[in-house]
Amino acid sequence: MLHLHRTKKAELNLRRWILAGILFFNLSVSAQRADINMFDHDSKPYYFGITLGVNKARFQTDLHPRFMADDSVYVAEPVNSGGFTLGLSATGRISDRFQVRFNPQLMFIERNIYYHTKFPDLDGATTVTKKVESVIMTFPIQMKFQSDRIGNFRVYLMAGMKGDIDMASNARAKRAEDLVKIKKYDYGPEFGIGFNFFFETFIFSPEIKISNGMSNIHSRDPNLIYSSVFDKIHSRMIVFTIHLEG
Repeated sequence: MLHLHRTKKAELNLRRWILAGILFFNLSVSAQRADINMFDHDSKPYYFGITLGVNKARFQTDLHPRFMADDSVYVAEPVNSGGFTLGLSATGRISDRFQVRFNPQLMFIERNIYYHTKFPDLDGATTVTKKVESVIMTFPIQMKFQSDRIGNFRVYLMAGMKGDIDMASNARAKRAEDLVKIKKYDYGPEFGIGFNFFFETFIFSPEIKISNGMSNIHSRDPNLIYSSVFDKIHSRMIVFTIHLEG
């Protein structure tokens, strides 16, 4: 009887230890979830956000043979210029590592070209910077490859393709004597890196990417002094964006 009493007492103590262990485990998990913001976010099939950003844009130019034959323009060089970006984003989950994102944006861009001419203009200057302003609707589709989450931080790589529509295209402008004419449509690849910072109610995601155009967007007019010196013009851009996602 004494042996049975000891056995039952040992079983009772064991059960108490098991219950205490389960309780401790539950409290530990609850505490960890309290420290990790939006711990259930990775299980969402999709989520949305807004995009704010700035860009550094320029033209990549190829000179026309006329430039070497005609000495009316000595120098024609693109200049880096800035702009800003507004957009929306929709992200869908493919797996723990991969996501697909649609990120339409409205981009306000100014790309300048510096000229040094042989003959002075009406102001007597032989150097001038021509501004080519664009309002671009861009439609990127991107694939994201993300790392494991470390607390409230994660890093990801991004690659995709975009299609651009220049709403301020001057390719058909009639009064364009002092302009470089730019076509309306463009497309090209995008590559970038970003970081996710998880807060209690949203995700703060700074991102930097290279966005290049593959199409020749120059609508060349041989009768225009500022346009005829170029054969091809391509778009080049570095974009820094902040994504606020939920």
